[in-house]
Amino acid sequence: MSKVKVIIGAVFFTFILYFLSVYWSFEPDTFNPDSYAAEQAKLNHQTLTTGYETTTTLIHISELLINKSGGFLTNDKLPPSLLMDNMPAWETGVLTQVRDMALVLKDNLSRPQNESHVDSDLKEAQPELNINSHSWNFPSAESEYQNAIDALTRYRDRLSASRHPAQFYSRDDNLVAWLEVVQKRLGTISQDLGSSVGEPQLIMDSKAEGKEVSLNAPKTSWFKIDNVFYESRGSTWAILLLMKAMKHDFEPLLEEEKATVMIDQIIRELEATQETVWSPMILNGMGFGLLPNHSLIMANYVSRAQAGTVDLINLLEKR
Repeated sequence: MSKVKVIIGAVFFTFILYFLSVYWSFEPDTFNPDSYAAEQAKLNHQTLTTGYETTTTLIHISELLINKSGGFLTNDKLPPSLLMDNMPAWETGVLTQVRDMALVLKDNLSRPQNESHVDSDLKEAQPELNINSHSWNFPSAESEYQNAIDALTRYRDRLSASRHPAQFYSRDDNLVAWLEVVQKRLGTISQDLGSSVGEPQLIMDSKAEGKEVSLNAPKTSWFKIDNVFYESRGSTWAILLLMKAMKHDFEPLLEEEKATVMIDQIIRELEATQETVWSPMILNGMGFGLLPNHSLIMANYVSRAQAGTVDLINLLEKR
């Protein structure tokens, strides 16, 4: 009888862990950066100055990363999160974009010239975000990320302050600096997603005499396809929100260059990457078979977003 109770208890505990892992696997919804920034400005009795929305969006993305259902799972050492891989992969994608934006904010957006001083709060925030995401104690990744959020919040608050104000320069070269990082990230994401089929690719071998053409056919392991997919979802989720915020802060520039339609098209492609996945697992169908290939569908939207980003960069660099 005692063995039966142990078995029943083990089965019940397994089901609890399973349903908890399912609940923790729900991705945070997107939000409207315009309305969220307006709410935060009203709540804090602040003015919506240039850069306020982008910084507020970056802060909120970081908050969602560590405070969503289950918290930050990448560095967890206990089940069920120890056995989960999709949500930690999603977190990796989001964290990559947060780090990229924080670096561009520190080195470009907040500085009038390259030789000028770095903002003190951004100088503190950016390294805090670069701690190993698997660090779980002394210090934990979450504590370092929270320190970065606090520093970003101080910078955001100073954007609308009269004493010791912070700066955000909405110049074309600063927008290009971020877009160049984004288009490279999107290119990498597209390639990683495309590797789900492992079709041969033509690559120019510049080291060989006569630049011979070689075949390279990298293929993602069947066990890693869902990880690559969800990391891409996390990256595009963060890029989408930051793109909307940057559109607002750079609105005069974009209207002057008649580039609003271009950034709207990029946003539409990124929104398509966040459509609900109704399948219980990420499928990897081939050709025109019965099963879809979720990775290639995602890669299609990402590639078009990247192409739009390249076009926007080219337009802005002609100024």
